[in-house]
Amino acid sequence: MKKKLVVLLLAATMSLSVVACGGEKESAKKAEAPKTETAKEEEKKEPTDLTGTWKSEDNNGSWQEATITDSTIEINWVSDNGDTKSLYWAGSYDAPTEYVEEYSWTSNNDHEKTDMALLASGDDTKDFTFKDGVISYEASAMGTTTTVKLEKQ
Repeated sequence: MKKKLVVLLLAATMSLSVVACGGEKESAKKAEAPKTETAKEEEKKEPTDLTGTWKSEDNNGSWQEATITDSTIEINWVSDNGDTKSLYWAGSYDAPTEYVEEYSWTSNNDHEKTDMALLASGDDTKDFTFKDGVISYEASAMGTTTTVKLEKQ
């Protein structure tokens, strides 16, 4: 009787081992499938879209706010907790043509808009960088230059 029980347990153990091995192969196949699908999804990514409203950190009720369209970028100094806006930059925007996590472009000043604005930059061009979900650029006022960092709203 003990001999039959041992043989039965040994047979059951071997059966489970064989089934478990087969299950691992199946699991491995299933684990590989998402990688392939992920690679296909990455190939299908649309070009990075930076259009919309971007805002810097609030600094005692003042900040910079940018609006990016398909071909332009306009940046305002915003003060009085949002009640006052003054043009800082109006210029061109060249959108990425593919999906990117980092992107830089040089904007050409639209002097027709900025020449009459008291707080606008007089620079002919301004360099912008998009990295880690943040657009950054240098802004100067009253002899002080700072790097402004904007986050999408």
